Amino acid sequence: MLTKRIIPCLDVKMGRVVKGVNFVGLQDVGDPVEIAKVYNMHKADEIVFLDITASQEGRNIMLDVVKNTAKEVFIPLTVGGGINTVEDIKNTLRAGADKVSINSSAVKNPKLITEGAKIFGSQCIVVAIDGKKREDNMGWNVYVKGGSVDTGMDLVQWAKEVESLGAGEILLTSMDGDGTKSGFDIELTKAVCEAVNIPVIASGGCGKIEDFYEVFDSCNVDAALAASIFHYRESTVKKVKEYLGEKNIPVRL
Repeated sequence: MLTKRIIPCLDVKMGRVVKGVNFVGLQDVGDPVEIAKVYNMHKADEIVFLDITASQEGRNIMLDVVKNTAKEVFIPLTVGGGINTVEDIKNTLRAGADKVSINSSAVKNPKLITEGAKIFGSQCIVVAIDGKKREDNMGWNVYVKGGSVDTGMDLVQWAKEVESLGAGEILLTSMDGDGTKSGFDIELTKAVCEAVNIPVIASGGCGKIEDFYEVFDSCNVDAALAASIFHYRESTVKKVKEYLGEKNIPVRL
């Protein structure tokens, strides 16, 4: 049985790690390199590093920060934000990332998924999907540009499409849950996990150790991503894994 992954997320704005609620109200948390070093020491399975305003501001990711982080971190590093072309993917991987995460650019140019997977391998291409429940409660829409633009696209259908285009993994974020610490969005996560056959990372809403167990127990999800619980030292990756191990959830201890 494959072990479940625990992944801290570093949302970066202007070279600093930030955290907000429902994608707004961002507060400074610290230096990305120093924070990544701590998570590396705590045996996180991977780290996701997202330049959250790159797409909104129409600029490329800060490769120098990626390079400095990669020098200090010896676990897989996924980097996203402002990756718009095959050249951007190449430069990000060359800077030290193991995978790239594409979101707004994948919606704008779905061929980027296929081209990236063909050149670098599907294992390098993570498609991040930010979703919010529709007002009629009959599903979720895909949002882009840091959660600021509603595409009107059905999220589950988009998840199926990115799989068919060659994505190796989906990073699924519930905008309704983001930063609220109310628990992962089980309904959304389960819907996507049942619709696709590629790994899904659950993100958005984790507030306590028990939330990790709930999402792994309720959904066929491959990994769970969190920020606040780790950034504010409410728990550690090690404690989360020990707890999950006691609950018979397979993790790499």
